[in-house]
Amino acid sequence: MRSFVDLYCRRALAVLVTTGVAAAAAGPAQTGLGLAPMRVEFNLAPGAVHSATLTLANNGGQPVRVVGETLDFYVDSTATPQFGPGFPQEAEFSCRSWLLANPMELELNGGAQTPVRYTLRVPQAALPRSYHCALGFTTEPTAEEAQAVGLRTAVQIVAAIYVVVGTPAAEGSIRDLKLEYAPDPNASGWRAVVTIQNTGVMHFRPQGELAVLDESGAVVETVPFVSLPVLPKRDQNFVFPLKLRPGGKYKLRARVDLGGAEIQEATANVVATKP
Repeated sequence: MRSFVDLYCRRALAVLVTTGVAAAAAGPAQTGLGLAPMRVEFNLAPGAVHSATLTLANNGGQPVRVVGETLDFYVDSTATPQFGPGFPQEAEFSCRSWLLANPMELELNGGAQTPVRYTLRVPQAALPRSYHCALGFTTEPTAEEAQAVGLRTAVQIVAAIYVVVGTPAAEGSIRDLKLEYAPDPNASGWRAVVTIQNTGVMHFRPQGELAVLDESGAVVETVPFVSLPVLPKRDQNFVFPLKLRPGGKYKLRARVDLGGAEIQEATANVVATKP
């Protein structure tokens, strides 16, 4: 099962100045960036101004040129984070326009690190709710590399920022629980999908587990929820790869704390029959 944190590092292979992003980890001979802390979250009042510092590091052995940008983000239906310079659907809950950082363009020697100072300016008219945005840094060709033609690697690293204005309550529930079959040569193909609905204006991170019970009621498998944010006013799928016996009859049971007054529970009787 994939593990998620609120720092997402992506590497892209580029020909000349064209880049495409793919999830991967930088190899020992390649450029790598580090950014800490991985996630920051603040409770701020309307009109507040807050400054803090991130540490940007070049974990590779060669100098790199790095360019920063403020970003919106969301988590798609496959539980994959998506970052971009602006997503219209996130406008209601975005803090991107509040965010300034310095430096936003720099060169880092191999093994070096530098502080990046950023400031959040909360509008006086900000409504009580949680907001989210991100600060990303991407490597670009140095002067020498820009003259060369060939394949090169670009690295992007992103830190997520959450701003909570006021004291909005977490409001959510388990909307759906089902079993799916998705052929996978490296796994059984069976997976449970739990859909969490956030009906409020405050993000939350579910804590709990998905259990698989056999026909006698014995628990044969448990998988914890990953630390994935459910952003305001949306449904979020949580995917649990399972090891089921073909044709077996099971009960799926999801128990999760969404930050409200009660523990949420949902069950579903399923049969592991391939479609």
